[in-house]
Amino acid sequence: MTTAPHDSENSSFRSPEIIGLLPAGGQATRLAPLPMSKELYPIGFRSAQGGMRPKVVSHYLLENMRSAGVQKAFFILRPGKWDIPQYYGDGSLLEMHLGYLTVHVPHGVPYTLNQAYPFVQGAMIALGFPDILLEPEDAFVQLVKQQAKTGADVVLGLFPTEKYQKAGMVDFDSTSGQVFQIVEKPQQTHLRYMWAIALWTPRFTEFLHRFLQTHLAERELPIGDVIQASIGAGLSVNAVPFPQGSYRDIGTSDDLMQAIRDFTPASIEPIAFPHPET
Repeated sequence: MTTAPHDSENSSFRSPEIIGLLPAGGQATRLAPLPMSKELYPIGFRSAQGGMRPKVVSHYLLENMRSAGVQKAFFILRPGKWDIPQYYGDGSLLEMHLGYLTVHVPHGVPYTLNQAYPFVQGAMIALGFPDILLEPEDAFVQLVKQQAKTGADVVLGLFPTEKYQKAGMVDFDSTSGQVFQIVEKPQQTHLRYMWAIALWTPRFTEFLHRFLQTHLAERELPIGDVIQASIGAGLSVNAVPFPQGSYRDIGTSDDLMQAIRDFTPASIEPIAFPHPET
């Protein structure tokens, strides 16, 4: 007698699930005081039933992830940022499944990301920062394609920048995409590209988890340092450069004002409120 193959028998032929991670543990000190978490700052508008509605900054990143097949994502929050789950809820606004984790360690993004370890083992991870506006809109799609092509453990999305003192700058082969080195916040450099988003396999998730178990948290640890350590340990890191792409952090007043100007359509007329009767 023959039986239909059980789902588990075909699991090896399926691509791993991609889960989005959005670290939101910052305090927005450069913009303080704010009436909300900066990840919910309205930048531009979106179409909705009944007309146009404000579109918050993190919405753009989630859309970019969703276009690459990400159906599930976790915000990793500092306690107190409860307005984020209150706003997004279960994710139905984006037709995604959203969850929320809290972080209680003060030593940087790697420790924040590691809070998700029990929930994401075995999955591919799409990493993005929810206070960032980036283009192109299919950036994560291109990272997924590059990972499938190269089999790399980590694929980085690279963007040109002149603010190298504030970024993780990347030395890579422009033909193959192979990453040789990540230099965090150099004072001087010939490098042109910073990394801003990433896609990685379960192998890097395990490396990150083990690395943090043995790393002494004497200072804030950039995630770029962990990726650099993985290169030294033999993991493969690749990159997709976006020469015409853009990456804007709304964490300063100047960048926030510019983003509001760029993302507000000129066709939207000011709302005219009726004058009270006299």
